[in-house]
Amino acid sequence: MQAAEIGTISLEAIRTRAAELAQSVRRTPVIPLETALVDTALDGGSVMLKLECFQHTGTFKARGALSNVRAIPEGRRAFGITAASAGNHAIAAAWAARMAGLSAKVVMQDNANPFRIARAREEGAEIVLKAPGAETFAEAERLATEEGRTFIHPFEGEGTILGTAGVGLEFMEQVPDLDAVIVTVGGGGLISGIAAAVKQINPACKVYGVEPEGAASMSKSLAEGAPATLDKVQTIADSLGAPMALPLGHALCQAFVDDIVTVSDDAICAGMVIFQQDAKLAVEPAAGAGLAGLFGPLRGKLAGKRVGVVVCGANIDAETYAGQLMRGVENMELLTRV
Repeated sequence: MQAAEIGTISLEAIRTRAAELAQSVRRTPVIPLETALVDTALDGGSVMLKLECFQHTGTFKARGALSNVRAIPEGRRAFGITAASAGNHAIAAAWAARMAGLSAKVVMQDNANPFRIARAREEGAEIVLKAPGAETFAEAERLATEEGRTFIHPFEGEGTILGTAGVGLEFMEQVPDLDAVIVTVGGGGLISGIAAAVKQINPACKVYGVEPEGAASMSKSLAEGAPATLDKVQTIADSLGAPMALPLGHALCQAFVDDIVTVSDDAICAGMVIFQQDAKLAVEPAAGAGLAGLFGPLRGKLAGKRVGVVVCGANIDAETYAGQLMRGVENMELLTRV
């Protein structure tokens, strides 16, 4: 990845894209996490939560999807869009297509949560179910080739990353004196955009990523110095289950992310409990991983600091949520011990 390509995610480009999307996406609120755990674990530090779980479609994904849909040339719009997803991106791509008056035929993994499949249908998409991984992407590629649909990538590309960068831009405007920002990591589309915005506004602000132990493709990529693909993915945080990193996201993480840590699924569930009990937020595992990172492996680095945590999404059904909360209750000591 050449420096010129990274340069397409300039602060000027980020601000321009954010302004273009401002009337269509929500400027999500920021609230403090007020709990004794912050005082004890972070030695007087503070935590501000950026609530992308309140974004249209329930996750940050709406930003990148709409950013891409808006960029489709007039001559291709009549053919509609397609996407490949385990859930949240499918919902967001369908919503963005509906907002733009385009048709959507979205390919979802056949093991996707039925709640998310239903949400994507509710947004107006025709859903095609395929086996996870290569078959899902292959079907989306076929639809792009044979039906002329524009493929909306879930985490890679200039359009996606300029969209997600709006989260970082807003966060720095809302809380300009942050010492660090924590972002959970799947394919890298969210953290690469946020990091590009944060570091170009305030280079002193640290950016930390958090990945599940069973889906650490970006950690592997950074360690190897090139985008890497995992042999398998195993985590309850299906939104963070991308099996690979790709060139632009990887390059931006190399340039702008200070460190990426990994957390267990047990710790992720404990993070969900903290969100529920202390922030009064019902979130999906991908968001729970943020607090698992904060109160787990990043605790020592962030003592006494003013920390921002991006709450990436909340698309989860009640039954699954209840089971994961119980698992979290059983593992609270992972995050609350001092």
